[in-house]
Amino acid sequence: MTVYLSGSCQELLESQHGIIARWQVARAGQCVRIFDPQVRSGRWLPVYRGVYATFTGQPPRIALLWAAALRAGPGAVLSYDTAAELDRLVDQPSRCIHVTVGPARRVTVADCESQGLAPNIVVHRSARLDQARHPARTPPRTRIEETTLDLVQAAPSFDKALAWLASACGRRLTTPELLRASMAARAKLRWRAELARALTDIGEGIHSALEWHYVRGVERSHGLPRAERQAVSRAGGRTRYLDNHYREFRVAVELDGQAAHPAEARWRDIHRDNASAEAGIVTLRYNWADVTQDPCRVAAEVGNVLRHHGWTGRPRACGPRCAASSA
Repeated sequence: MTVYLSGSCQELLESQHGIIARWQVARAGQCVRIFDPQVRSGRWLPVYRGVYATFTGQPPRIALLWAAALRAGPGAVLSYDTAAELDRLVDQPSRCIHVTVGPARRVTVADCESQGLAPNIVVHRSARLDQARHPARTPPRTRIEETTLDLVQAAPSFDKALAWLASACGRRLTTPELLRASMAARAKLRWRAELARALTDIGEGIHSALEWHYVRGVERSHGLPRAERQAVSRAGGRTRYLDNHYREFRVAVELDGQAAHPAEARWRDIHRDNASAEAGIVTLRYNWADVTQDPCRVAAEVGNVLRHHGWTGRPRACGPRCAASSA
């Protein structure tokens, strides 16, 4: 049976990767009964209640995201982890698809359940939906600054919240200035003052929560010289980026936040350290536990190496029990 769709419906199918919702057809002035014979014959597949793929086979990921946004109704946008996926703030898709709707929009549990082809939908509500929506990108989604701050609000700890800000800026998806503006537009925001201060460090090159802890708890608290962040180093015919480079003293401090370090990554670090040594740069390398649990020892070690390479200062004590200044 041939389906005759209006020009506006055809345009929707083209822009929505073959996905269409009953409410869209009704808005276009076309009879929604066209769906039933296509679904019965297996030519069209229900993805969510009232939302259909106008083709057979497993829909691609982008089609599933369109379907979830359409199931949530007019004005809904993809948000949180799903918007982060679309804008490459995260590398892996989440198990559920996150959408945000306005406070008056009613979405039931049955609306969010998949028809077997797609993940279930997690619905969020926001009175700021009009401000949060990206004005042009499709599928409809929140702006990257709003996505980042949504994830910050949902973070289980300050370190994870900080990591979202650092990642968004480190991947060059946004800037500290744009994030500050979005923060100011929110009446409620956890860790507002702390995150605002952290954005200053992020603007100076901090790319992770571990790097922030190093700057705050090791370098700044103990009066060490200020390192250059994400410093360009050219050695062995290759360009590398050093987490912290004390260029005047030819000392680098590299930070590794991975709990498990695969052999391939370990050897890549060794090769990078070897290349730095060839260029006359001494490399110190620390992990999360070193920096967050024993910052005074780290400060003492870094300070001693810097002194061996010409620094005339000394680490200062960060508190009454700090041994960094006497090391």
